[in-house]
Amino acid sequence: MIDSLFGSKTRVKLLHLFLNNPEKSFYVREITRMIDEQINSVRRELANMVSVGIVQQDAIDNKLYYSVNEDYPYIKPLAAIFSDKNTEGSMSAASSVSWKDSLGRMRGLRLAIISGKLVVGSSSAVDLLLVGDDMSVVTIKNLVKKIEKDRKIEINYAVISYDDFYYRMSVKDRFIMDIVRNKHSVLVDTENIMRKEQTCLK
Repeated sequence: MIDSLFGSKTRVKLLHLFLNNPEKSFYVREITRMIDEQINSVRRELANMVSVGIVQQDAIDNKLYYSVNEDYPYIKPLAAIFSDKNTEGSMSAASSVSWKDSLGRMRGLRLAIISGKLVVGSSSAVDLLLVGDDMSVVTIKNLVKKIEKDRKIEINYAVISYDDFYYRMSVKDRFIMDIVRNKHSVLVDTENIMRKEQTCLK
């Protein structure tokens, strides 16, 4: 029934995938495997969804990644239709995921530190530091929007590669030291490289 309403089985599967994973981005072949549809059909529907505005694309290392556009005006009613959470009165899947949950699920992210305006008592100029590789620019922008909407402030954020961060830590780079020597909170640390510094600052 829902296939008839939305005109295409592939489109329905894509909407279900994106609207239940608002914090994630996917590349075409990954999507094809996940929804078990032909790649040409997936590409055609993605192009349509990008043109409509419900999906946005982002190029990383010559590969296109796709994610839901949380600013799409009809995102909430669509999410209510396709959400795996079928509880009455619940928030849409896209809006119910907290920004901290989104951080934990971000592709390529290895370290996330909040400070500045996001941590009481911090005077750091940087509010959010994201460290990793092959992170989606679109996903990062969506995350920042979500934080700013939640906290009702504008934040300053920085994104650097893991190798760059590791080098800067080793030479006690002023930019990094300004963050870690101020009050801060480590929200993601896949390599546990900040555990020692965080313990010393408690």
